[in-house]
Amino acid sequence: MLSLNELWFVLVAVLFIGFFFLEGFDFGVGMSTKFLAKNDMERRVLINSIGPFWDANEVWLLTAGGAMFAAFPNWYATLFSGYYTPLVVLLLALIARGVAFEFRGKVDSGKWKGTWDWAVFIGSLLPPFLLGVVFSGLLKGLPIGEDMEMKAGLFDMVNLYTLVGGITVVMLCLVHGLLFASLRTTGSLQERARKLAHKLLIPLAALFVIFGVMTYFETDVFEVRGVLISLVAVLGVAAFVLAGWFIRKQRDGWAFGMTGAMIVLSIAAVFVGLFPRVMVSSISEAFSLTIDNAASGHYSLKVMTIVALSLLPFVLGYQIWSYFVFHKRVHEKEHLEY
Repeated sequence: MLSLNELWFVLVAVLFIGFFFLEGFDFGVGMSTKFLAKNDMERRVLINSIGPFWDANEVWLLTAGGAMFAAFPNWYATLFSGYYTPLVVLLLALIARGVAFEFRGKVDSGKWKGTWDWAVFIGSLLPPFLLGVVFSGLLKGLPIGEDMEMKAGLFDMVNLYTLVGGITVVMLCLVHGLLFASLRTTGSLQERARKLAHKLLIPLAALFVIFGVMTYFETDVFEVRGVLISLVAVLGVAAFVLAGWFIRKQRDGWAFGMTGAMIVLSIAAVFVGLFPRVMVSSISEAFSLTIDNAASGHYSLKVMTIVALSLLPFVLGYQIWSYFVFHKRVHEKEHLEY
């Protein structure tokens, strides 16, 4: 049976997995508005395809951060203070993106819309890249001392390994978003989204291979969790192959599900590789943060568990209902507000 520390580690992992799965297609659609859409109408269609969902999807990130703060305060403090600058940039990018969705259609001006379109693109590109850099850094290890303080320089956080991780996450979100667009649009826009997603599978596969090889040499995850990581990798390859097959068969829903499975497996692999650690110290393994030395007290975790289990069904029910209500495709002839 899981201890409360282990249970909350799993819950934090699930929250981040849910965020990357749901917000991942938002990011992908946002990036695609700059090169997939041929005119303003198609950009409006793409933005409206995620209009009912993007703000609720971002709640998963806020909830994951809140869960870290309450369940593992030392993890939260070390991570957010050490990565203060990139996380502030991440927050500003998300704010700019949200504002752009609401403001771009308020003035009928090409320059006005063009400015906010760039905000949508950059605000969709930067967050997955920065999060990929951060999660890659957690696996590689960071200079964390005995006092649990992270004193990292630029190249501790930004190096070849973390850059490849960030680019891989961006590409995965882009493919995931293109397949969501193929689910939610019609006509030539749908066809172009499907074809581009298929073309991007090759560079995505290359990035996964490069990142996997680098992970083997740059981290200890294969030493501590080799069997589980290998199993996840096999399942990921199967999902990747099936995604390509379903795209060719124009089974957009199944293809989207397979890229979603790739995201789930990828983020799950990060947490599997970390466990029971939450942050790896590059100075000494003894200084690594774990689910024990980074956690709140037993009573706090117990109360949080009761509250979380009471509220979670309502939150999930609301989000499932919203996806059911807005499941229809977006057509160019419909009234579009953005």
